[in-house]
Amino acid sequence: MNSPETLIYLIRHCEARGNVDRIFQGHTDAEISEKGKIQLKKLGERFAGIRLDALYSSPLIRAKKTARAVLGGRALEILKDERVMEINGGAMEGMPWKDFPLLFKESALLWNLSPGEFEIEGGESMRSVYARMRAFLLETAEKWRGGVVAVCSHGCAIRNAVCFAKGYDIQRLGEVAWSDNTAVSLLRFDENGNCGVVYENDASHLDESLSTLAGQSWWRKESLRELRFE
Repeated sequence: MNSPETLIYLIRHCEARGNVDRIFQGHTDAEISEKGKIQLKKLGERFAGIRLDALYSSPLIRAKKTARAVLGGRALEILKDERVMEINGGAMEGMPWKDFPLLFKESALLWNLSPGEFEIEGGESMRSVYARMRAFLLETAEKWRGGVVAVCSHGCAIRNAVCFAKGYDIQRLGEVAWSDNTAVSLLRFDENGNCGVVYENDASHLDESLSTLAGQSWWRKESLRELRFE
């Protein structure tokens, strides 16, 4: 660890059943899909030649299996950290995404227009996700100063992390794009702890047939009915 810079790769989990079935996954521990297994193979190949000093994962199955693919043959422990879990969807856990704006109209409006105020019944606020991802990144960058770290996490959690890395307030979360399954974002912390985004949402290891987003249209639309996070 001779460089004063610290690099943190943020990796979204592979495709899981909830992505295929279009349900609100959140903390629901869904198994991965057949396409997800192929995505993991491609992701493992991408990271095969990349130096890693530490590897973190959300405790959820879809993230843990993604971390194992990144690990490959490295003699590293996969470090579980609940702070990089997906948002807790409360009453929406396991429900179809199409029902979100119908059953939780006010929450859906806040999600789209004022994410800093978003919180669903029995679940977690978006502000809480932003705060825990910020705390995790700052702590990890300090602990592994000069090192290279990979973190296997989730769509909404990673969006909040990138939002912070760009210097945005939580209310600008809507300016951060959704990432494909197994897409990679790279953050750089300088010797003074300042954070920046090297690149975001890169899924160049997947061809179009393996892309989850390529087969869906919700992320191209502005309708509240189509907005979702997993």
